[in-house]
Amino acid sequence: MFYNYTTAFKLKRLYTRPIWRRPSFGPFPGYSCPWGWRKAHSGPQGLLAAQKARGLFKDFFPETGTKIELPELFDRGTASFPQTIYCGFDPTADSLHVGHLLALLGLFHLQRAGPNVIALVGGATARLGDPSGQRVRANARALRLGLEALVANHQQLFTDGRSWGSFTVLDNSAWYQKQHLVDFLAAVGGHFRMGTLLSRQSVQLRLKSAEGMSLAELFYQVLQAYDFYYLFQRYGCRVQLGGSDQLGNIMSGYEFINKLTGEDLGKSAGNGVWLNRDKTSPFELYQFFVRQPDDSVERYLKLFTFLPLPEIDHIMQLHVKEPERRGPQKRLAAEVTKLVHGREGLDSAKRCTQALYHSSIDALEVMSDQELKELFKEAPFSEFFLDPGTSVLDTCRKANAIPDGPRGYRMITKAESYILKFIMLWFIPRIIWGILTKYVYVLNLITTP
Repeated sequence: MFYNYTTAFKLKRLYTRPIWRRPSFGPFPGYSCPWGWRKAHSGPQGLLAAQKARGLFKDFFPETGTKIELPELFDRGTASFPQTIYCGFDPTADSLHVGHLLALLGLFHLQRAGPNVIALVGGATARLGDPSGQRVRANARALRLGLEALVANHQQLFTDGRSWGSFTVLDNSAWYQKQHLVDFLAAVGGHFRMGTLLSRQSVQLRLKSAEGMSLAELFYQVLQAYDFYYLFQRYGCRVQLGGSDQLGNIMSGYEFINKLTGEDLGKSAGNGVWLNRDKTSPFELYQFFVRQPDDSVERYLKLFTFLPLPEIDHIMQLHVKEPERRGPQKRLAAEVTKLVHGREGLDSAKRCTQALYHSSIDALEVMSDQELKELFKEAPFSEFFLDPGTSVLDTCRKANAIPDGPRGYRMITKAESYILKFIMLWFIPRIIWGILTKYVYVLNLITTP
């Protein structure tokens, strides 16, 4: 079955809406979010209704059987419970990005409802775009570590007292590296018709593009279809979650399993918001969500957090009374940062926020070197030798931090109290180290208007 997330994140299409494909030999899992502030879901129908109300999923494929078959698949009273659901993640980069959270939140919500879930890293399929495999192998390892860290944070920080399903991270290179090309084509290739593969909308768009489409790229949907079949055979997986741009591949997998089993199986990563601290710090991730506009924040609270819907309604009601406090944005940023970087990462983001936007010397005093580097990594800096007797005014002028003449002097005088505290708490210890190592870095913390 194909299930599609309803939200396209408004930042350069961070991630297309997820889709589910489900073998209809069993029903499909809908998610159950806690209803009422901490109330457990009210059965499989409530599970699907809650997920739809949250706006996390959009479409099901195939459509037949969604009213009866899908709820039965998630009914704890049936012999087929718990079901297994999977979602694929291509290692096109060495980090997950914010858009991937839509798919991950879908898996987490389903896991919390009882089914087992699998995150599948496409270490083999991604090689179709990187024949050497060196970059893909490194990216696949990094993605797997990133997924496992998020799973650990979810398990440790968002427990709700209920029994959850398992969460497994796999890499499809584990089974493709054992396959021989001719044997694979003989066993699998005959079940795919070229006319059907070429008719997919995603394929049509690529064929009409200036770059065209290679045979390897066309074969991608065959491998993805086989992934689903493999997981069905080995793990009893009956549902796939994916982006709406994956619908063609999902349909291919659905048709492939029907033929083999006889059963009716009913990014832009270029935005720069990553889930890896080396690429996007906890502070940057936190600020990314704090800056979301009012017309988007309610939807993102439903999509990116585990907050019950009534609690989200309450947060939005308070926001209407005091919009200047940006309560929903701060709660959204806190929940996502805690999931991605843990409680320590959230504390780090708040310290950086207090230091940078609220002029908190206390926060600056306890910040680590790593946090300071993350906070000021985009700030211009100057590197030079300090002569004996150099004043703060001369240092700032030498670093081009202030303009020459009386105007620069007035800027220093006006900010004297803050600068002295900053020098005592942070700058002097680093000057001492600079003297020992014969140089010092001066951050251009005072910008010229």
